[in-house]
Amino acid sequence: MSFRRALSAAAVLLTFAACEQKKSAPSAAPAAGQGSAAPGAKIWFGHVGSLTGQEATFGDSTDKGIKLAVDELNSKGGVKGKQVDLKTYDDQGKPEEAALAATRLITQDKVTVLLGEVASSRSLAMAPIADANKVPHITPSSTNPKVTKDGEKTRPYVFRVCFIDPFQGTVMAKFAKEKGIKKVAILRDVGNAYSVGLADYFLSKFKDLGGTIVNDQSYKAGDQDFKAQLTAIKPKAPEAIYVPGYYTDVALIARQARELGIKVPLMGGDGWDSAKLFEIGGQAIEGSYFSNHYSPDDPSPRIQDFIKRYKARYGAVPDSMAATGYDAAMVAGDAISRAKDTTGEAIAEAIAATKDFPGVTGVITLDKDHNAVKSAVVLEVKGGKAVYVATVTPDAPAGAAPQPVSAPAPAAQPKPAPY
Repeated sequence: MSFRRALSAAAVLLTFAACEQKKSAPSAAPAAGQGSAAPGAKIWFGHVGSLTGQEATFGDSTDKGIKLAVDELNSKGGVKGKQVDLKTYDDQGKPEEAALAATRLITQDKVTVLLGEVASSRSLAMAPIADANKVPHITPSSTNPKVTKDGEKTRPYVFRVCFIDPFQGTVMAKFAKEKGIKKVAILRDVGNAYSVGLADYFLSKFKDLGGTIVNDQSYKAGDQDFKAQLTAIKPKAPEAIYVPGYYTDVALIARQARELGIKVPLMGGDGWDSAKLFEIGGQAIEGSYFSNHYSPDDPSPRIQDFIKRYKARYGAVPDSMAATGYDAAMVAGDAISRAKDTTGEAIAEAIAATKDFPGVTGVITLDKDHNAVKSAVVLEVKGGKAVYVATVTPDAPAGAAPQPVSAPAPAAQPKPAPY
């Protein structure tokens, strides 16, 4: 189903929501263990994520981070004297399902805040629905700039707690240049707004820095054979290949590149972040680099405390999607606690005013376009895991001395918000 058809389907559901309350739900399936919302009795967060499908680890990690945040908010007395609860729907990694799930959460479940998605294409499907219904929507990890924009206007109810692709693309372009890389090939997913946007921003900045793009190839998510594109790239002799895709495709691309004798490193963005990247890519992905939201190696007490709590509950080290999911829920809780009431208008106003919030993935301040102004990290795949290389702030060069991702000077450390 096309993106336009997805929005049309959501619009129809919105129109008839009042008379459809007792009929069958949209096809987005609820996550196991989630109860029915009871408007007014609690503060309800609604999460839309890919719990199944090709990027299932994205939705699963994000949901775990959100659940941890909800538990912690409730352990401090909830928000505005009410307990917080969570309703999650699986969008199966499809924009049309994300639109339907967002519609159901808003019109039937009456959530206070909408959280999700990781993928920009799916957040783009959700954003106009949130705006139309005046329900605040925070995406944890969608980095395409268009998510919070309606043409030239900033969407009044849509926010993000992550950096955006112009910055992420700049980070890796600078990193490549400072490593002495002068020639890069690009392999992008043309069906993915995230991948196309990130490739474009990298390309523009790398050329501005004097680098050369020797080849620009494309594929579509779910493809299994990338050898035609890689064969076209190989004779151009790039010194690196920029692949701003998702981990499942990137891992296969890495394996096939090595099979063809291409030995140069791959580079990419936060869509790489999953344990599946190392599991599927194996030795082929070693020595490659990607930008990300945080690193578990960061010694910041805030990050290490989060990792400890997450491991105690889930038995694993949280990836960046878990961390951004946690931050999105905590920013929502903080904003609701500051809002004059629990209407969508009041909460959106409070979210927009977020400044110096002490997140796991950095100190979060939202700009006029509702984007988080924060650092990124560069990680290297080494020994079957992602190893911290450097932190890059929006106004610092990629070669700046590494700093902890979110360790401001003690005097500037904001106090936790009273929940």
